[in-house]
Amino acid sequence: MPKLDESLLTGLPPFSRLGRAQIREILYQAAVRRYDAETAIFREGHEADRFFLLLDGYLRVIRTTPGGDQIIVLHISPGQLFGIAPALQRETYPATAMTAAESIVLSWPVRLWPVFTERYDGFASESYRTLGARLGQIQQTLTELATQAVERRVAAAVLRMVNQSGRKTDRGIEIAFPVTRQNISDMTGTTLHTVSRLLSGWQRDGIVESSRRHIVVTDPHRLMLISTDQDDRP
Repeated sequence: MPKLDESLLTGLPPFSRLGRAQIREILYQAAVRRYDAETAIFREGHEADRFFLLLDGYLRVIRTTPGGDQIIVLHISPGQLFGIAPALQRETYPATAMTAAESIVLSWPVRLWPVFTERYDGFASESYRTLGARLGQIQQTLTELATQAVERRVAAAVLRMVNQSGRKTDRGIEIAFPVTRQNISDMTGTTLHTVSRLLSGWQRDGIVESSRRHIVVTDPHRLMLISTDQDDRP
């Protein structure tokens, strides 16, 4: 394994209270791997033998419904832990982690989880805070699927990606990772045709610019109004 610099973890919430010597201990026990885009790091139901930290890239977290459909329930940004099945007292992964872009990942054997939570100040509290936030986001997504109209769901999904990864450009706010219309369909429980129709309509209205794998939100305020069912279009 190539030598990793302590600065990779310094300041990240699970390790922000640790000194350089402790971070060196953690990195010494880590495996590092680069994944191509659209690669499964682990799959739902498989044995949870490692836990992970995303150094660079973006991930999609995918759950399978009882009917066999796959839904993208959230995205994970750089600097976050994932695959933390031990925090749920599970022996298998509760979802699939799929790279949305080329990604670099650290991982540790699951036997080190109790060691980390006991030995490293702040690791346990930040891990459980992350877990709580994700469970809340998943619940919000499932509630939207059950209760909201399709256009509102799609607008909310696009805004979540913007809030998580958006970067300003001269055209508007661009989602930082590749996203297809099929991805949005999988996030919102609707058809590819419906997502294509909505994005095409929003593009005509000057709300978004959408290409094959990229979305730029050119009018975030109007998209927010749609997501809250307060669309002010004529």
